[in-house]
Amino acid sequence: MKDPYRQFVRPLLFHGVTLDPEFLHHRMMDLLTWLGQPGKSALMEHIRPRLQQQFCLRAPQLAQTCWGLNFANPLGLAAGFDKDGTAALAWPLLGFGFAELGTVTRHPQPGNPQPRLFRLVQDEAVLNRMGFNNDGAEILAERLGEYWATERPSIPIGINLGKSKVTKLADAAEDYRFSFQRLYPYGDYFVVNVSSPNTPGLRSLQAADQLAPILAALQEENRAGKPILVKIAPDLAWPDIDAVIDLALSHGLAGIIATNTTTARTGLKTKSLLQTGNLVAEEAGGISGAPLRQRSTEVIHYIYQRTGGSLPIVGVGGIFTAADAWEKITAGATLLQTYTGWIYEGPWMVRRVLEGLLAKLDEHQLTTIADAVGLNHRA
Repeated sequence: MKDPYRQFVRPLLFHGVTLDPEFLHHRMMDLLTWLGQPGKSALMEHIRPRLQQQFCLRAPQLAQTCWGLNFANPLGLAAGFDKDGTAALAWPLLGFGFAELGTVTRHPQPGNPQPRLFRLVQDEAVLNRMGFNNDGAEILAERLGEYWATERPSIPIGINLGKSKVTKLADAAEDYRFSFQRLYPYGDYFVVNVSSPNTPGLRSLQAADQLAPILAALQEENRAGKPILVKIAPDLAWPDIDAVIDLALSHGLAGIIATNTTTARTGLKTKSLLQTGNLVAEEAGGISGAPLRQRSTEVIHYIYQRTGGSLPIVGVGGIFTAADAWEKITAGATLLQTYTGWIYEGPWMVRRVLEGLLAKLDEHQLTTIADAVGLNHRA
């Protein structure tokens, strides 16, 4: 299949025109919001089937049920791309098996000063210090309420919850509780994000004594037993990951998302940022993309081994190709998410990855993608 993005658009955006990545992101979101506008129109009735024909791939071998939710395929959109849910209805058109909105906080917040989003092209990576910029839980709830009243997405939708910057760490549980309550009718699953490096002190909430009250508060409100997951950093030591696993099991969490961005700077080819001229090693923020690939897979492998595969894992970090996806699935990931890979590879990426996964199943003589989860542990 010809891919105009990789042929024409990517060379221009990554090696030609030097436009600000955040500006480009907003323009992309404007387009996706328009494509996903709720309701039916003659124009949308014409466009949507053609988008699905180009980007979607449906194969029963890739479908699975997790937490009582039906996933047509295992590859989802990671949180951070659609912070305010404006394009919530567009993601099924692009082939994703699920999508995660947010991160959303109780209070609206502008995020960190610009520039705050940088491409490390030589490393196939992104450095961001966005700082949970979003419209807040109230606005997101109102928007999704309007959307869902007309058209509910055909794929599971997760909502990623973060702590407001103005909220003291001691009051974090109530901050998360408010957003959870307000958005409860609209999310198919929820994620507790305590692992972004761009909100002061947030990563300290991964410590068992601070994370436990947050999880307890959310489960108190979880009337319908919706899946709640926790998203962890790749930079945690193994004993700290053990503590999170124990909390997840004791509080009845549905799974763990592994992993968020990394603060590590080792092995990078890109030495300075185009927009600032500053050394990457001196710039604040988390790095996503290819440099995260190996570490996130190691964390997935460890969690699966530690739990005996009893706790579903959503693998994220450095997924660009079917080989990357297969590596994480066989390490123990039930589901996958991409963000940076999709930016670099473009909208045909999802279909290419899914086609590659089907080929991997045939190669290993497996019937379904669920059969491949944790395969390396059975070798």
